[in-house]
Amino acid sequence: MDVAVSHGALTRFGHALSDPTRTGVLLALREGPGYPAVLAERLGVSRQILSNHLACLRGCGLVVAVQEGRRSRYELADPRIGSALDDLLGLVLAVDPACCDDAETRGCC
Repeated sequence: MDVAVSHGALTRFGHALSDPTRTGVLLALREGPGYPAVLAERLGVSRQILSNHLACLRGCGLVVAVQEGRRSRYELADPRIGSALDDLLGLVLAVDPACCDDAETRGCC
């Protein structure tokens, strides 16, 4: 397993946050560990879609799966990820509406 450092870690974190479902997963896991079925229901997506996003987040090194018998529980790979999310949630951005009109659905700048 490769350990992403510095620039690579930020790129992976940015990629994870570029999708609303992955962002929702990270925010949910920031509150505590979760099970795929519960996360899928909470986020309003199918289990298959959630599974794809969890695979991406695992691949980026942001979440880990902990086996509990036949079930898997997901949690943030490092508590500092939750702290980073807290910091990002506290940001206040001056957004240019001409640049980022409908940014959540089309992508931005």
